[in-house]
Amino acid sequence: MSIRPFRNIKRRKTKEINVGSIKVGGNNPISIQSMTNTLTTDVDATIKQINEIQMEGADIVRVSCPDELSTRALKEIVKHVDIPIVADIHFHYKRAIEAAENGASCLRINPGNIGSVVKIKEVVKAARNNNCSIRVGVNAGSLEKDILEKFREPCPEALVESALRNIKILENENFDNLKISVKSSDVFLSIEAYRQLSKVTDYPLHLGITEAGSFVSGSVKSSIGLGTLLLEGIGDTIRISLSDNPVKEVQIGNEILKSLNLRERGVKIISCPSCARQGFEVIETVKILEKRLSHIKTPITLSVIGCVVNGPGEAAMTDVGITGGKKGNNMLYLSGVQSEKVLTKDMIERVVSEVEKKALELENN
Repeated sequence: MSIRPFRNIKRRKTKEINVGSIKVGGNNPISIQSMTNTLTTDVDATIKQINEIQMEGADIVRVSCPDELSTRALKEIVKHVDIPIVADIHFHYKRAIEAAENGASCLRINPGNIGSVVKIKEVVKAARNNNCSIRVGVNAGSLEKDILEKFREPCPEALVESALRNIKILENENFDNLKISVKSSDVFLSIEAYRQLSKVTDYPLHLGITEAGSFVSGSVKSSIGLGTLLLEGIGDTIRISLSDNPVKEVQIGNEILKSLNLRERGVKIISCPSCARQGFEVIETVKILEKRLSHIKTPITLSVIGCVVNGPGEAAMTDVGITGGKKGNNMLYLSGVQSEKVLTKDMIERVVSEVEKKALELENN
């Protein structure tokens, strides 16, 4: 039993492209990306982090390739992971060619920074020959000099002009297996740039607030920026940029999509902030349940409410619910219906058991 969405988001129709085994754009689900922060040349550490990111629910992982040793390492890395890898390339066209030849599924480049048309032709040739897509990545902090001089500062119009210029460079080479981003650390600038870009191109858009900051501030900025755009139907793939473990980026990305009913994955916990009425320690209980239930990938709703003010109402709309009662007698709800009283000391184990049982039932159906 899932809560019926009050509103279904009508997504903007975009061109479908392939990033390895993942389809981006069109009618495909919005994908979540993250990026490793290990040294790419440390193959074992990078593989370990990629697998951790994937386990958390990422669909695509980006890896920085700043030098030839990194692109060489990429060849070994892709042998030990089963998730599409985007090679992050800046300036040197040979790194892009090497990444495509060594197993990258996508190249993140800014064609305008690659150099001459001859170099761009070589990059496009390598991408095409290796079934590699390209992300045109425009950032407010690295706009072309002439565009900055024209607009005097980073602004939505400047980001969009840069994006369209770089798209044209690739289209001139008859290459259209691409997606685009126009990122800024400023929420309002990013939102408006994506809005404007979505009106002039049908290529899939990769959303992000770049250099968003630490876990708390970055999560808030990203939720506001990406949430606003996603509500308007804009966006085909997302990345939350945090100065933190990239696994947390995926967690936040998942929660944003789940909150907007754009992704169904894992246990969605509805919980109260707790107060003096609570019949059990709600905050600690939720923390424990999040960890204990993190292995479940089947979409399930769970309500954890400390008292009977809102508990029964929330439980009526979730697959499993627990509502605090007097003297440690808490009410368990299954499929929205009262089941039985559960003592606080037994509550966590019982809730975990019921959620796992529900997950198995749904998987078998």
